[in-house]
Amino acid sequence: MQATVRTYDAQTRSGSVLLDDGTELAFDAAAFDAGGLRLLRFGQRVNIAVADERITVITLGTFPLP
Repeated sequence: MQATVRTYDAQTRSGSVLLDDGTELAFDAAAFDAGGLRLLRFGQRVNIAVADERITVITLGTFPLP
């Protein structure tokens, strides 16, 4: 599933994304670390994996989900 970065805090490695339908979902450091990223920018397109309404992995739109 794809989304757009809404917020990102580099110190906590957490933030939130907006789905294409406007729904906001938060992600934590574990989801960020699972994607192998170093940072995100506001407005960046990303791929996410969701389980039980929780983001489990977030990575760049051009990277495959692990």
